[in-house]
Amino acid sequence: MAHPFPGTPSVLSPEVADALAAGRPVVALESTLLAHGLPRPQNRAAADEVEAAVRAGGAVPATIAVLDGVPHVGLTAAEVDRVCADPELAKLGVRDLPVAAALGRSGATTVSSTALLAARAGIGVFATGGLGGVHRLASDTFDESADLVALARTSLVVVCAGVKSILDVPATLERLESLSVTVVGYRTNRFPGFYVADSGSPVDWSVASAAEAARVFAARRELAPGAVVVANPLPVDQQLDTELHDRVIADALAAADAAGARGKDVTPFILGHLHEASGGASLEVNVRLVLRNAELAGQIAAELAAIGR
Repeated sequence: MAHPFPGTPSVLSPEVADALAAGRPVVALESTLLAHGLPRPQNRAAADEVEAAVRAGGAVPATIAVLDGVPHVGLTAAEVDRVCADPELAKLGVRDLPVAAALGRSGATTVSSTALLAARAGIGVFATGGLGGVHRLASDTFDESADLVALARTSLVVVCAGVKSILDVPATLERLESLSVTVVGYRTNRFPGFYVADSGSPVDWSVASAAEAARVFAARRELAPGAVVVANPLPVDQQLDTELHDRVIADALAAADAAGARGKDVTPFILGHLHEASGGASLEVNVRLVLRNAELAGQIAAELAAIGR
């Protein structure tokens, strides 16, 4: 098995190592959600719930983080405690991984770095909340998430709830198309907007089951490197109130502009507004959709294992 960092020892938890060696299904999970996406101490409870959802789907969870310069694929309870408790934990994208490795630093992995480390460890399915994408005004700022290019280079299934609607959703879908990333809706022909079931943009293809998603990825892997994004919307009765969502996003975008928020500061600024205005409902929706994605990812991983891919 290839190490996530050639020349650097990697640590696979015994359960993950055994599952991969035996060809059993494994699902990768990012750690940025735990370290930076959810407040303490709710993040620690959510960590256990997300891993349990993967197991409910029929797979072994492998939460990924870098600890003291070493990538860990599958964390012990004590390591999860560390990730959830440390307010100084770095946020590591692909560009940051070599710095963390060389200097012995610790950090939580984003979508891009989790996907890379998962694929190099031999894991074919990854569950997350939402992808990064093209930011509004990107034509002026060139602000685009590294997630998109990383997925173009990395062969795995990514189960997500689309992208947050604070982004430029049509531009994000255009970039995914330009990068030849396969995008399918799960039982929908509409691209979800994270907190809401429909971002307003369509998708060209949909799959009706975990088995179909697994077959799409198996076919993609035979053709060319690159990810298959499975966009899994929340049921309409579980989404954030759309009127509240749209109003708060518009107000928050205006407030961010007035405050001079730029680049990576814009997203936390807007999400903070959304959390406050929704009375915490946005965080509840966030956890709910991650759990749904984790269970579906477990099902897809199980289907992949069943067809020997």
